[in-house]
Amino acid sequence: MNGFLLPLALAAAMALPAIAHAGDTRPGPRIFVTGEGEATVAPDMAILSLSVMREAKTARAALDANNDAMAAVITAMKAAGIEDRDLQTAGIQISPRYNYTNKPDGTQNAELVAYQVTNTLSVRVRDIDKTGELLDKAVTLGVNEGGGIVFTNADPAAIVTEARKKAVADAAAKAKTLAEAAGTSVGRVIEISEQFAPPMPVRMAAKSFDAMPQAGGAPVQAGENAYRVQVNVTFEMK
Repeated sequence: MNGFLLPLALAAAMALPAIAHAGDTRPGPRIFVTGEGEATVAPDMAILSLSVMREAKTARAALDANNDAMAAVITAMKAAGIEDRDLQTAGIQISPRYNYTNKPDGTQNAELVAYQVTNTLSVRVRDIDKTGELLDKAVTLGVNEGGGIVFTNADPAAIVTEARKKAVADAAAKAKTLAEAAGTSVGRVIEISEQFAPPMPVRMAAKSFDAMPQAGGAPVQAGENAYRVQVNVTFEMK
């Protein structure tokens, strides 16, 4: 053999076992499952969305009226023990209101009749027992649009951890069932990922403001928050 080609032939011969070995390292059979876990806990905080809407002939007059009403609401919240850090303006909207009339030619005539100003305040209530009282007081002072309650937890870490553990245990149980049905067993975890679903907020319709009593507190039920975790787990099959 040519002296130049001999080293190349030897190198190729030595590489063949390595290539064959690399081909044998393909991933073995695996099981992919989804586990779900849920844990519930009573909420310890409420977040209120309080909106004041005022209407006037000019934007300036509507804003002034709105400012006075919202200032009274904020003062009442602070007097009830709500701290500055728990009061946040969520939005201010100024919009014209038109009256539309049909004309003989089929078009419409738009007449500007007023301006509407809406100011929305987000209030975190850490003493959840005060929620109904604060809602009632806010409506008395001028809150007349929007409205919503979100019951949540200041620190849900522990309950979310419980839901995670349940989700992983659920995934492991499903994988074991599938493996046994296939005549094999479950090995180590290859990959795991998580999807967390926070509790759905409990909303209160705006029209319910009109039905609230003018004295005492609005009837409010906090119920329970359900924290849900979903995990996608890939197991090795033995």
